[in-house]
Amino acid sequence: MSLGQDLAPHLPFLRRYARALTGSQAHGDAFVRATLEAIVAAPNDFPRDVDPRLGLYRTFHAIWSSASIEEDPNANDGSDPENIAKARLARITPLSRQALLLTAMEGFTSEDAGYLIGADSSEVDSLVTEALSEIERQTRAEVLIIEDEPIIAMDIETIVRDLGHVVTGVAVTRDEAVAQAMARRPGLVLADIQLADDSSGIDAVKDILAEFQVPVIFITAFPERLLTGERPEPTFLITKPFQRSTVKAAIAQALFFDTATIPA
Repeated sequence: MSLGQDLAPHLPFLRRYARALTGSQAHGDAFVRATLEAIVAAPNDFPRDVDPRLGLYRTFHAIWSSASIEEDPNANDGSDPENIAKARLARITPLSRQALLLTAMEGFTSEDAGYLIGADSSEVDSLVTEALSEIERQTRAEVLIIEDEPIIAMDIETIVRDLGHVVTGVAVTRDEAVAQAMARRPGLVLADIQLADDSSGIDAVKDILAEFQVPVIFITAFPERLLTGERPEPTFLITKPFQRSTVKAAIAQALFFDTATIPA
């Protein structure tokens, strides 16, 4: 099997990670493209002594760590996710966010995450603890849940409330979701893709975003369909079935890049 064939199944999940790390589909996908270009330009440099997925993420991290975090002089204003992130760097470092996302969202072990970011497993554990401590201090948000499966909705609601956030409502259809969002504007939306009346959580979110901006986390059993990099797609995505830690990390990262949650 060729290197390209080995890496192809892992690309959607690298896009998910890159988008969550940067807070932007455009920025995340750009880093993934740069990673692939580097592999194509120097295939002999690709790590062959590890699993292809580890090698892919390792190459991505080499690209990521070499990138400047200086603000783009052509940036429009402080609402850009990268600029927002800069306002928070004193509170939570990029490395700790990487460690948390790699372990909680991407499912890497501490040892593998250490290999990816150049740390040992104990350092990774410390970084994750640091990130989780920051989450505890994060500004609280009002959260709208769009989910038609009662058990999953209850599970998500419990996780959200345990994190200290307020659940404004649980909607099961597109129309209900939009109505609830208009009645009480949320600070975060968690949306399933397929809803009870065969309507789409994506369409519900589009309707809401047409009225006001709010960070959104999508939940789906088929992430590959929404991580192609070929069209406007979610920045934050959770795969069903999910772990509590995955939801926690996704919520924290989505709010990390939201202007409304920058502490004074």
